[in-house]
Amino acid sequence: MAKKASIVIGLGFGDEGKGLTTSFLGFQSPNSLVVRFNGGQQAGHTVCIGEKKHVFSNFGAGTFQNIPTYWSRFCTFSPSAFITEHKVLESLGIFPQIFIDNLCPVTTHYDILYNRLLEQKRGNQRHGSCGMGFGATIERHENSPVRLYAQDLSFPEIVNIKLKSIRAYYHEKLIQQGITDFLEMPHEQEDNRFLGYLSELQKLKNSQNISWVHEKDVFSDIYPFEHFIFEGAQGVLLDMDFGFFPNVTRSNTTSKNALELITRNSKSKISDINIWYASRCYHTRHGAGWFPLENTRLDLQNTENETNQLNDYQGFFRKAPLNLELLHYALQCDSNFSKGLPKNLVLTCADQLPNQECLVWGNGLEKMNVSSLSKRLQPHFEKLLVSFSADSEQLQNDNSI
Repeated sequence: MAKKASIVIGLGFGDEGKGLTTSFLGFQSPNSLVVRFNGGQQAGHTVCIGEKKHVFSNFGAGTFQNIPTYWSRFCTFSPSAFITEHKVLESLGIFPQIFIDNLCPVTTHYDILYNRLLEQKRGNQRHGSCGMGFGATIERHENSPVRLYAQDLSFPEIVNIKLKSIRAYYHEKLIQQGITDFLEMPHEQEDNRFLGYLSELQKLKNSQNISWVHEKDVFSDIYPFEHFIFEGAQGVLLDMDFGFFPNVTRSNTTSKNALELITRNSKSKISDINIWYASRCYHTRHGAGWFPLENTRLDLQNTENETNQLNDYQGFFRKAPLNLELLHYALQCDSNFSKGLPKNLVLTCADQLPNQECLVWGNGLEKMNVSSLSKRLQPHFEKLLVSFSADSEQLQNDNSI
């Protein structure tokens, strides 16, 4: 049986419309599987279908369509965030199915605490963290032997022992940062809360809502999936290798991880691979770091439902005109992995532009019709889709290219 893959990549600093694009692709094929291949619980992918709206963080953006999610080992897994979101979805009458890779690094309350204490200590030099413990979890797994995997969550006594090791690990790191009151915090209470999540996860596992899995099984013929939708998190301009240090994420946000999963497991079975690049019709950044042209006046409309709001760690949601050099740079970065594959472009939030004209920086500021934008970019795009609505079913094919 011939299978296909669609890889959704954001061309900015995040918040480009990857959730909308993933949901749209889910309508195109039966027997789909959404694959999260980077990031973790800090993602926020808004999906609207009719009257239904949700910001997906711990589940794939095809969940409203009953499309299962595979949470790959490139992603962190947060039991607390997962259970909280699962309860919200249950209240909406949604009972998602998710496959969680055995080797996902697990985020604990210690990772979150360390992340927030360190970001607060940086003051005006903050890195732009979401405060969700993602980067701290990755760093702990990459740079120390103190590791906690998703598979371990089935063994409460093992988890209890590992939590104490993680506590000691962060105690030492915080002393080095001059933070000395760590041991005065209610760690036993938080450990018990974390262990309580394991019971809830076991109940979901017994009901077959969630499964711990081996990567190879997901891509094998055990499951009938015909279309793998790889849903990226954050954007290329935050990539750990190509972004602007130190304001980057500890993640590969290009197609690198997705193509590695395909090559390692299904290269001979997946004959049709397409890249779907997403960008708003203007640039955004939620968090600290370089952001050109943000002081340029940008007239937008219909923004009352924006899900990105002021918070203690990322600050204000920042907006600027589209910068063609940044778009070309992001496309070049991804081409190091996806060269030769068909490319498509999705432009979102066109309904927020007066007269459907976006403000663009090329050789200077100019106004440009949305349909004309793709002609200023390389490579050639097979399809151009434009959203004039937040509803993923309403994404429109622009035949001008």
